[in-house]
Amino acid sequence: MTRAIPWLTSNSSNFPALSTALKEPNGLLAFGDDLSPQLIIQAYQRGIFPWFSDGDPVMWWSPDPRGIINIADIKINKTLKKVLKRNTYTVTLNNNFEHVIELCADAPFREEETWIVNPMLSAYKKLHQQGFAHSIEVWKNDQLVGGLYGVAINGYFSGESMFYKQSNASKVALVYLSQLLKSIDVAFIDCQMNNSFLASMGCIEVSREYFIAQQSIAKTIIPPGNFWQPRALNFI
Repeated sequence: MTRAIPWLTSNSSNFPALSTALKEPNGLLAFGDDLSPQLIIQAYQRGIFPWFSDGDPVMWWSPDPRGIINIADIKINKTLKKVLKRNTYTVTLNNNFEHVIELCADAPFREEETWIVNPMLSAYKKLHQQGFAHSIEVWKNDQLVGGLYGVAINGYFSGESMFYKQSNASKVALVYLSQLLKSIDVAFIDCQMNNSFLASMGCIEVSREYFIAQQSIAKTIIPPGNFWQPRALNFI
């Protein structure tokens, strides 16, 4: 039996129940033509995120299972431990969001066409200006060599993408993000969908029901007012 996928517009942007998301492709919930910051925040509030290719309509997703990293269980291998101990890189928060997202869109390791298309770039830059999207930057000799960005709703952080130009740089960004969130008692990072790289860092798959329950807890954590201010981060 086929199921009709609803079409969301700027005039009608109520997301359907998560239980109506398709099993194949996993998590497809709705199509649309609206990618306003307001709708994106509404989506993240419910554990939904946009993901689509150039020329496609906006596609909204809520996969089941969901990929998350429990911060207490993040994996740091021997090589990464040495990199962190030696302070090989300098790490900052929200120092250059626009450059990070642009490099994520054009990451050299990406085998498939990027999903961080121009409408996504524009929308997430606006989210950053509004204080919802954040970046971790990894520097070496004043050159940006790695980083990641994502969206935060209170203590809930949903990672979007990362890049690296030097070995372990994206892993360093992820470790620093985990320590930053741990400092306000956040228990997990939402990775949306698992892959081999994330699995090597400790990403596991959990049910949508479990994810939503944990997301609800994270959203009750209110960071200090200066938590996301641009600054250098130190490894503890």
